[in-house]
Amino acid sequence: MTNQTRGMGKGLLIGVLVGAAAGSAVALLYAPKSGKRLREDIKNKSQDLIDDSESYYSNAKRKVSRFIDGVKKKSGSLISDNHEKIDTILEESEMILQDAKDKVENHFHAGKTKLEKETEHLKSAFKADKHSQS
Repeated sequence: MTNQTRGMGKGLLIGVLVGAAAGSAVALLYAPKSGKRLREDIKNKSQDLIDDSESYYSNAKRKVSRFIDGVKKKSGSLISDNHEKIDTILEESEMILQDAKDKVENHFHAGKTKLEKETEHLKSAFKADKHSQS
């Protein structure tokens, strides 16, 4: 049942209750009864209407309360799921960052070692050339 259909059903129910109360009041006013009896009938019908409206209000309040509780549970679940996903993403990001740091460090050390070897090779070649020229 869609929300629009439920809303129409509720409106219809309220309309029926109000119409019944109004019809009862009119019937009582035009009925040939004594004043005391008429007042008693109006009082009884009014009390019936109050009881019906209190019942309707109580049911509506209970349904709204259940709906709100359901929304709270669902939103709590969604928040919890999002926290778990965020934690997973953060962990994966930290692993990727650490992997990148390790790779940069390895390349840096490899480059440094190669540069040191080349420097030593050039020094040796320079010394050898210097000794050969003397």
